[in-house]
Amino acid sequence: MDAVLHALAHAHRRRILDLVGTEPGVTVGRLARNFDVSRIAIMNHLTVLERVSLVLSERDGTARRLYLNTVPIRMIYERWTDAFSGHWAGHLLGIKQAAESAGKGGKGDG
Repeated sequence: MDAVLHALAHAHRRRILDLVGTEPGVTVGRLARNFDVSRIAIMNHLTVLERVSLVLSERDGTARRLYLNTVPIRMIYERWTDAFSGHWAGHLLGIKQAAESAGKGGKGDG
């Protein structure tokens, strides 16, 4: 999880994910044209993203096509929401029951 969060910490890498997500199969060269940094810098960012499986690539002749993989982000999301949803579900149920009880008690008082 830490490696994925580290990969997401850099603005260029988040932008790469946005671009790859909106244009699945984009080539590295086409992607690099969207940045004011060297192609080597983009390749380094892609290496970080591929290591944590946020970007998947395949060879297409001499080109490398890039695809977004959202599974690592979903795993982080589910870890956090699962850990807290049970806690809040219990509190919300208590609030709901209290509101329903108050509503029933107030109907006959009019």
